[in-house]
Order: sequence, then C-alpha cells, then structure tokens
Amino acid sequence: MTSSLLRPRGRTRTGATGAPGGAVTEGSTAPTRILDWRDPLVAALVRELGAGASGSADAAGSAGAAGSAGAADAVGSADPARQIEFLHRAHTWISGAVRPVYSVQDERPVSEVLRRGRGSCSQRLAVLEAVARAYGVPTRVRGLLVDGSFWYPRFPRLRRIVPDQVLLAWPEFRLGSPAGASGAAASWLTVSELLGGLRPVAAEQGGGFTNAGPETLFEALSRTAIDWDAAPAVCPSTGPGAGPGAGAGAGAACELSAYVLTDLGHYASRDELFARHGQTLCGLARLMAEPVLGRRGAA
Repeated sequence: MTSSLLRPRGRTRTGATGAPGGAVTEGSTAPTRILDWRDPLVAALVRELGAGASGSADAAGSAGAAGSAGAADAVGSADPARQIEFLHRAHTWISGAVRPVYSVQDERPVSEVLRRGRGSCSQRLAVLEAVARAYGVPTRVRGLLVDGSFWYPRFPRLRRIVPDQVLLAWPEFRLGSPAGASGAAASWLTVSELLGGLRPVAAEQGGGFTNAGPETLFEALSRTAIDWDAAPAVCPSTGPGAGPGAGAGAGAACELSAYVLTDLGHYASRDELFARHGQTLCGLARLMAEPVLGRRGAA
C-alpha cells in the first residue's frame, strides 16, 4: 500500500504529447538554479575531473574557463570518447564523495549538495548533469512518474506512507559536436546508456539492481543496464503488486518498465520539469521529512 496524501496538490500529471509543434526538446549547457556549475565549488570539481582525463591540459583549461565564462564558452573536448571518459570519472567521484541519503529536496542546488557532502540519487544525478554542462556536454531530462512500490525494499516498515508516485528526472546527454558533418544533430544517450551501456566492465559485473542494501540506483548505473522502456520483466522481483514474500533476485539487465506509471516527456532541464510538475512530496511533507531523511544513509 502506498499513499497519495503527501503528493503536491493542484498538479495535473498527464502523459507526454511531445514538444509544441512536434519539435524535439533541446537540452543545454547553460547553468540553472539547480545546475549552478558557475559556483566556484562546482567549477573547481570540473577542473579536478578534467585534469585527470586524457588530454588533461585541454580539459582542465576549458573547465577553468567554465567558472567565469558564459555557457557558450563552457566547452571541453568535442571528442565523444573523451567526454565519456570525463563523465565516467565524474560518476566515480560522486559515488565516493557524496554520501547517499534519502533527501527529499530535489530542487537543492548542486553547489549546496557538494557543500553538504551528501545527497539523494536525484541530487547526485544533478551533480553529474552540472559537471557535464560545464564540460560542454548538453543535458536534458525525461520526467517519469514511478510507482512508489519500487522503494518498498528501502522502507519495509513504512509502506503505508511511501508516496504512491515518485517523480524521477532521468538525465540524457548529447555527446560529440552539436551537429555532425552532415548537419544532423548528435543523438541523445540516457544516463544508463552512458554509464552502463558504453563501459565494458558493466557487462562483466552483471547482476540486476534490487533497490536494497547499500547500493543505490546511482551506483548501479555503472554496472548494470537500467531500462525504463523494455519488456515488462520486473527488477527487482518485488514489483508492483508483489507480496511481501516475493524474492529480490534479478537478471543481468534491470528492466523497470513495470514501475513506470506515466511518461511526462522531455524537458530542457530538471528545473523546468519540477516547475511544471512539482516535486515528489508537497512542501509541508518535505519540510517535515528532510531533517530526518536528509541525513539517513542508504543501508
């Protein structure tokens, strides 16, 4: 059993109909209130990550410019291989340096997440987006309403107050130059394709994500395929409607489409998504829950 009592009121969350006029939703490298990569703390992180990548002199120099220049100047290498390497390094750094907690403040700026040294999966994904934009990789998000039962393994004794719908901002990245030699725009990759589908070690480690134990969705991205669109196989096996005795086993691929209630479509930024659809919890619920959940680590 999940609860709708904590959900924001006055919000109509309907399925995606596409961008106006059928246009493709374009992402951006521009900073936003959440993705505040011009903050000195974020800019310093980008310089650190860039200095360790291949061709570190170019990467570090461009990242340093990102701290003071406009979005159009925040450009790292346009080589997709170097961009992938940079983003893998960023994911590894975030996984180790930003402690996973159950914070419910999805609109917290990235700079504040870094200052606190802890964040939810949503907040840590925002950190990854911010450093990507600072490096010149455009990002956008896809809004998904996910069945609250997906989080039952995390809160086995609190199922009655788990929100019935969780709003997920799932990032996408556009690698390479904005347009190829033919003038066609570069394709978009989801965060799971970027981190799990393009790194050889992902196939070696295998094992589906169970949403239980110390590994969170953010960490799992680097070693298993997280798919919200695949055939209706469930991972973990405690899917919507499963009884409390259901197992937690999973295959090598983690197909989570059974948990998706509504696809809200693409947005140029997570700021835009949250402005349109609100956060998972209403303001009062966030105010009451954050002091506790914002410090509670995944276990």
